[in-house]
Amino acid sequence: MWDELRSDVTKMGGRLIAWRRELHRHPEVALNEKWTSAYLQEHFKKLGLPVKKMAGTGLRVMLKGRPGGKTVALRTDIDALPIQEEGDKPYLSRNAGAAHACAHDGHMAVMMAVAELLARRTGEFKGTVILLCQPAEEHPPGGAKLMIAAGALEGVDSIFGLHFWQPLPTGLLGIIKGPMMAQSDNIWLTVKGRGGHGALPHNTVDPILAAAELVVNLQSVVSRSVDPLKPAVLTFGAIHGGTANNVIPGEVKLAGTVRTLEPKVQALMKKRIREVVDGTCAAFGASADLVYEDGYPALVNDRASVDFVLAVARRALGEESIVPFEPIMGGEDFARYLQEIPGAFFFLGAGDGMKYPHHHPAFDIDEKALPPAVFLMTALALEYLK
Repeated sequence: MWDELRSDVTKMGGRLIAWRRELHRHPEVALNEKWTSAYLQEHFKKLGLPVKKMAGTGLRVMLKGRPGGKTVALRTDIDALPIQEEGDKPYLSRNAGAAHACAHDGHMAVMMAVAELLARRTGEFKGTVILLCQPAEEHPPGGAKLMIAAGALEGVDSIFGLHFWQPLPTGLLGIIKGPMMAQSDNIWLTVKGRGGHGALPHNTVDPILAAAELVVNLQSVVSRSVDPLKPAVLTFGAIHGGTANNVIPGEVKLAGTVRTLEPKVQALMKKRIREVVDGTCAAFGASADLVYEDGYPALVNDRASVDFVLAVARRALGEESIVPFEPIMGGEDFARYLQEIPGAFFFLGAGDGMKYPHHHPAFDIDEKALPPAVFLMTALALEYLK
């Protein structure tokens, strides 16, 4: 099986790149992936595979092998980021304000190839393979929740997911048993004061000053309230207030993210953020409205599923492809599937020659990572059903 599969993957190289670049040209943001969904659906139907639409633009594709056996799911995300792409590559985004700056175009191309390879082999395995094309991975509360509610995991015994990873050299595999990615929450703050003339600050309650102090003080939650051996991140990505250089505004708005790996640390962060916000604002005579939104849960890999991925990867990619990997504080919607059934999520390096990181407007992947990703994902499905 292995030699024949490797040969078939090699022969797909040019088409893999063409699929990925066509998807890259047509990025669509969360829950608006209409062209993308139709493009994928057309491919699956040409292969004679039954396709069920769900969660708006999501797809559930079924490949039935011989009767009996288990059911395994493979998942790809299909949405793009709401950013304007930069650069001069020939497959630059044609959709203003949207870009595949996180490799989802590559994930979809891999899934298209896996579908074709498995469709040729339905007589060789017992059981069922489910391919999930999920919308809205980049936009909490995320598309996984919608897919699960629509029945995406019905009858599924285990699930696997791949993410191309620019920080890793091309073709290297990163995976962890247990917590691998963070609980990713959002916070919004509206600091309220009393506006007035910038030359008469004593007649005002300055929300800009209170907000600036808040940004600084809240970092003490991580540095002084959280156990140094327990990861936590608090980052503000937006702050807005005022319209003129000589006017103290009435309010300032801040938006940020909180990342943790453990529920106890998340609970502590929630509590201390509230206390620091109230205390800091009180010190300035201001007040604040705080909204704390629970985001994606921490991604926790099933230990036995990780062992399975490693065993298949050793045969498919070689022992040298497996490298030490540490948890990262990024969030991932795949975590919701792992709360329902066993499975594993892993990173495959696609970073050779790529200088811009994920979510950068000029991000790209090394397309040499596509064939090994196809080989590994196809092998995972076939080996699981043995």
